[in-house]
This record gives sequence, structure tokens and C-alpha cells, in this order.
Amino acid sequence: MRKAGILLPVFSVPSKYGIGDFGEGAYRFIDFLAGSGQSYWQVLPLGPTSVGDSPYQSPSAYGGNPYFISPDILRKEGLLKEAEIRELETADKIDYAYLYNTRFLILKTAFSRFDTKNREYQEFCEENKDWLFDHSLFFAIKRHFNNIPFNMWNDGIKHRVSSDMKHYRDEFSEEIEFHNFIQFKFYSQWKDLKKYANDKGIKIIGDMPIYVSYDSSDVWKNPQLFKLNQDLSPKKVAGCPPDSFSADGQLWGNPLYDWDEHEKTGYSWWIERLKHAFSMFDSVRIDHFRGFDEYYAIDYGEETAKNGEWEKGPGMKLFNALKENVAEDNIIAEDLGFITPSVKKLLSDTGYWGIKVLQFAFDSRDSGNGNDYLPHNYPKTCACYTGTHDNQTLRSWVDTITEKELKNVRSYLCDFYTPKEKLNLPLIASIMKSNSGICIIPLQDYMELSDEARINTPGAPFGNWNFRLSWDDLGEELCDTIRKMTKLYGRI
Repeated sequence: MRKAGILLPVFSVPSKYGIGDFGEGAYRFIDFLAGSGQSYWQVLPLGPTSVGDSPYQSPSAYGGNPYFISPDILRKEGLLKEAEIRELETADKIDYAYLYNTRFLILKTAFSRFDTKNREYQEFCEENKDWLFDHSLFFAIKRHFNNIPFNMWNDGIKHRVSSDMKHYRDEFSEEIEFHNFIQFKFYSQWKDLKKYANDKGIKIIGDMPIYVSYDSSDVWKNPQLFKLNQDLSPKKVAGCPPDSFSADGQLWGNPLYDWDEHEKTGYSWWIERLKHAFSMFDSVRIDHFRGFDEYYAIDYGEETAKNGEWEKGPGMKLFNALKENVAEDNIIAEDLGFITPSVKKLLSDTGYWGIKVLQFAFDSRDSGNGNDYLPHNYPKTCACYTGTHDNQTLRSWVDTITEKELKNVRSYLCDFYTPKEKLNLPLIASIMKSNSGICIIPLQDYMELSDEARINTPGAPFGNWNFRLSWDDLGEELCDTIRKMTKLYGRI
């Protein structure tokens, strides 16, 4: 059956504490989703953030973001006091520097009152030992070295010499326990929130970035799986070539995978990563799918992405291994960008669902069957969007497209009279009525918000990932509008 959902990052849900978390605001948002007839909540990656604040540049592929741990829930558990969490209250936009300087202190206070002999905690540590202890050791050592990148650490611990590993495990045992505690609380609260969503009929679509951050516990633990030099510096890094959106391209800076080495291991690292993703989410969106067919490689040290070149990815060898070892297959492949015939074949061979974005539909002269992004051409096996977290809000997009594109929009909608600022709902309706199996709308588009509510501007190093809802935004009128539209087009 055709279903609908809403895209909203966890950091955007209402909260008193400077960023969305797994507390009351998230539960109220789930109630809002259920009341508005939705079947899905799509979130962005939930990992910890670092320089630039991007969830797609996380220092841990398995770890959870400490900022999402609800102070209110910790208070109810007796780990924090009312006066202690009251100091965290702020109504401003997300200030990641402030969060870094305050949230870990309050979590340390909670940890000081926590019994590490707790049975559930001990079971969590045992069940997740394959990633947890290296994750926590990594963060403990980073703090010791004032957060410098791991390739600037002392040679012994940088290269994980056994004697150095033992020394740092012993010296920072309490700090390691603290980071174990953080992950225990993150996953405990997320598990409860997800169960609440599922019990309300809401499934969670999670996001798995194709790349991991260079300065991450993952690269430090598994340097052989990445294209690195002997000193562990990257040989080449990831990005996108120049296009109509960026004359310099996008220099992401992530280390590239050594796919030959991954193949030798039977792609075990990827198998475990996908299993973990499905332990957290009902469906998984795999970011930058075309990178598995061909990926753009840029020499480390380049200042732009102009001089990169395409190299061959693992293709179906990887996905055959995943299919043989991971029972779940509710996967959405982000197949956006310049898509070659070989990428289309790879998507077809995997059987995964692709993505269609309405904002890409009207810059083409072809308004018929040759334009895959026009709603009447959407296949059932796709997830469609008005825009993604990387796009403008729909309201600002309409305000900034060319007159020719606006004419294409109006012609497609058969609507030549509605003011531009009121075209949001007709545009949303155009994809809601399509044949796509899943229709996901960023909540900002239902709210008719401009680009002050944009999640991310690709290529902009700062000022992203900070949109927040207020407690009043999830009102009955908005809920009723979404429900009526969802029901009208048969997605309830």
C-alpha cells in the first residue's frame, strides 16, 4: 500500500535544552505523526557530531549522539536534579559549541550517580563489545590529546601497539566507563522511543552515510580498510565534481575505502554495519548510492574538488554479500545526482528502492515520459520527496527558481492563479497522488517555511544543522491539514 511520512531530524524536535532529544518533544512529535495519518518518520544519522556539526561526518559509525540523551529522563531516573538541568534551558538556535561545553559536564554528573554494576548496563556492554570499547577508548584518548586528530597522536597509540593500548585502557578506565555509560543511555532511550513509535504505527527510516569521518574510531581501529599512507594520512579523499550548483565541486574529505581489502574479508565490516543499522531502524536509507558503482577520488591536500577522478566501486559484489548475510532488505538507495546507466543497472540489480525529488523535475525541457522526476513517472518502488535535507525548503525554492521553471511548475499543476507563496500544498499534492510507495515530506514544507528553516546548504562549512521547532508548531491545524491530504490521496 502507498504510505506517507515526514522528514525531521531528531535535533529539530521541540526541547527546552538547546537541541532536540529523546524526551517529551520526540514523543509528542510521534503523537503528531500518528494523529496526522503518517506511517514513517525519517531521521538523519544519529551519530555524534564533530567539527562542522554534520551528522554525515561523525567520529563514530556506531556511537550515538550524546546530545540526544534526554536530561528529563535522567532526572526521572534519579541521576540528575531539577536545578541541574534547569541551567541547560535555552530557546535559541542550536549552539553546538555551547552544547559541547555544557552537556558532557551534566552527563558526568549523571554518571557519578550511576551504578556500573547495573545488570542492563553490563549486558549492553557485553552485547556491543565489538565496537563499544574502541569507541570509548578513542574518545577518552582524544580528550587527553585536546581533541587533535588521531594521526597526530603518539606513534604507539596511533598505530594501536598492544602495550600502548593497555597503558591507555588502564590510565583512562574511568573515562572509558563514562563513554560506555553515554552509549548505554543513548541506546536505552532510543529503544524506548522507537518502541513507542512502532506501537503507534510509525516506522523509522534511518540514514546510513556511505563514508565515515577520517578522524573517527572506525578509521583508527581499521586503517587497513581505507586508502591510507604508512603514517595513516589519507591518500585520496571523497567528494563530488563541479556541477551547476558548485564551480569547485564538493570536497567532503572522507577517506576512501580500500575495496580490494574489503573484498578479502567478505565485506564483513559492511555486513556488521548494516546489521547494526537495522537493529536501530525499520528501514535504512543508504546515502550516495552511486559511490558504490563509481566514486570520485581527490588527492589529499587539494583545496577544491576540481581535480578528482572517477574510480570503480565494488558494485554487486558488496550487495550480494549484504543480501547473503543481512536478513533485512528494507533499503532506500539515495540515487541522486548525475546517474549513469551503470548506476541505474546497479540499483535494478539490488532491487532496492530509489529516490525521486520534485524540485529536480522542472529544470528540464522534457515534461513528458523522459523526465523521471515528474510525479506521474514515479514507479511504485521509490520514495519520493519535495526536497531532501540538502535542498532549499519548498517555499524558498519556488521564490528563487527562474521564470521558465515557474512556468513549467504552473503548467504541470494546471495552476496559473495561486500566488507563489501558496504553491506548497499543490506541489505536495502532486507527489502525494503519485504511484510511489512512500511519500516523505520535510515538515518545513507543510509549514510553508522559507530557507531560515533549511537543514543544510552543501558546501557551506558552518551555519547548518540547526533548525528547531517550538512547542507551538505541532498544532491541531497543521495536523489536520496533513491528515486530510494524506487521506485524500490514499496514503492512510
